[in-house]
Amino acid sequence: MKLSNNSSIESGGFFKRKIAIISIMAISALSVCATPATINERNVIDSSISQQPSVSEMYKRYMDAGVMKGKSGRSKASKIEKRSKKPKCKSKSRGEGITYDSSEAFGKTGAVAADEGRCSEIGVNVLKDGGSAVDAAISSAICIGLLNPHSSGIGGGGFMVIRKPNGESEMIDFREMAPAAATPDMYVKNNTLSAYGGLASGVPGELRGYELAHKRHGRLSFSRLLEPTIKLARGGYAIGRDLASALLEKENDLRNDEGARQVYFKPDGSILKLGDIGKRVNFANTLQKIADQGVDSFYTGDLAKAMVKTIQENGGILTLEDFAKYKPELRSTGVISYNGRKIITATPPASGSVITTIFNILEGYDLKNPKDRELSVHRIIEAFKFGFSLRTDLGDPAFVNVTEIITKSYDKNFAAKLRSRITDEETHSYAYYDLKNDFKSDHGTTHVSALDKDGMAVSLTSTINLYFGSKLIDPVTGVIFNNEMDDFGTPGLINAFGLSPSPSNFIAPGKRPLSSTSATIVEKDGKVEFVLGASGGSRIITATSQVFLNMVEFGKSLKDAVDMPRIHDQMLPEVTEFELSYPKYILDSLASRKHNLTEMEINATAVQGIRVLSDGTINAVSDARKSGAPSAY
Repeated sequence: MKLSNNSSIESGGFFKRKIAIISIMAISALSVCATPATINERNVIDSSISQQPSVSEMYKRYMDAGVMKGKSGRSKASKIEKRSKKPKCKSKSRGEGITYDSSEAFGKTGAVAADEGRCSEIGVNVLKDGGSAVDAAISSAICIGLLNPHSSGIGGGGFMVIRKPNGESEMIDFREMAPAAATPDMYVKNNTLSAYGGLASGVPGELRGYELAHKRHGRLSFSRLLEPTIKLARGGYAIGRDLASALLEKENDLRNDEGARQVYFKPDGSILKLGDIGKRVNFANTLQKIADQGVDSFYTGDLAKAMVKTIQENGGILTLEDFAKYKPELRSTGVISYNGRKIITATPPASGSVITTIFNILEGYDLKNPKDRELSVHRIIEAFKFGFSLRTDLGDPAFVNVTEIITKSYDKNFAAKLRSRITDEETHSYAYYDLKNDFKSDHGTTHVSALDKDGMAVSLTSTINLYFGSKLIDPVTGVIFNNEMDDFGTPGLINAFGLSPSPSNFIAPGKRPLSSTSATIVEKDGKVEFVLGASGGSRIITATSQVFLNMVEFGKSLKDAVDMPRIHDQMLPEVTEFELSYPKYILDSLASRKHNLTEMEINATAVQGIRVLSDGTINAVSDARKSGAPSAY
């Protein structure tokens, strides 16, 4: 593509997901053009068993949305030009490049926003039964492990930021841990082993994290939180859009795994598709055992023995002792002020410190002036770069001294020094931002935001890393194992810029890899105003930041803030990514400031947000970039 000033926009990355072109077009049309009513229709819970439209109804919606029109043989450039135009569907642009149409819900009592509407509904049912926001978030996340298992599940881990009704906050770190036998150089000879098979898995932390959160803040029984997902797994559930897409993309990998063949393939050998009914009876049995016997049964009993056996038979080094020794960590949150608001976010090994750095830098600017919008976007990108430069020093606090870097990320004076180095006329190469090391980009994840009647807020991010984690599913327990070991850096792997990986994130026994998770809760006048978080690997940080800024600085509703097109810059690689509907006049301005522009992979991030309006109404939004829907009452 060419901008008006003849600067080039690099093509590439638009179809990084190697899926059949018709499927990509179908998925894109729904995510960009589907109305909230359409999404809600596909995500109705009836006695915890989904009642989705038939495959023929789904197909008709695809056709109505303009899917499969045109020739698949167009050049990449023509595809990009076509996608840059307003979609031929009912969803009209609402200005500023908005073409997404996310689902939203309103209530007066509580809400849950997740990337699967059936799971949001399960969470709100928990709230209606007297459960806390922690209860609701756990129940929704367990559900996502069934309905969107490519993103998260009990074979993974994550972080939960909790804001209690009295205003106090805490973070529960249930990130996966490296096995006791792990070594820094274990992937030097074959780095694909960090992504596939038994050697890719760290010790799962999700259930221990939920157990701790429930003990501290739960109101309903833990078994009650598992019941809806047990019913779905045993009785059957319709395959949703995101899972259907992931199954298609990873069909070859899954076909090679016994556990995957049991649950994701039909008797005739074909993989499950959109609208098909799936069952995971072994997974239902696992959840039932946990409901009956407690979380210990997962970490020390027969379930652990079965999982360790499968992992070791597939080249892994996890042991029963690794499972038995796993403990979640209760950590303090990161807290800063931003123009009268209180920002509460995740701390290492999560990346909330990058968000606090970004916000502290931007607080010193007047971003609201519409005449300076192009300049404001440039400054936001520069703040992203300085924030990511600090990320290379982050890691597991049990192994790395992160005190200095965290202190800097909260320091307004330090932010002012960084701000003074931002030049309004142009951007700079990575060396200008004091980047010391390369850093590993993580992937995947799911996010749940929850708020209850008492003002307890939960921002929960969970992951198994890449799609279907290690591509290894235990045929006994039905657990999908993470490949979180891929989030560590490996010594000696020099990147194209001559930078080596950060030693702060090298492998060590019992260590937790650095995560881009940036679960965030915002207060105004002592009350919860926003509950935010995202999926999408390293783009989590910039997506969460932009949704916040869109509301606070640019006066957008939560829905518009989520739907607005996004940019992303993590400094390396030296490109500024943009979504294809991003306003051209801003892209022209960025190009003139020497930003190297390239289109962002479609649906690369998805934000789940809750906003409490001035009259007390609760507004929840699930990003249309994934097929989720929120629920509120």
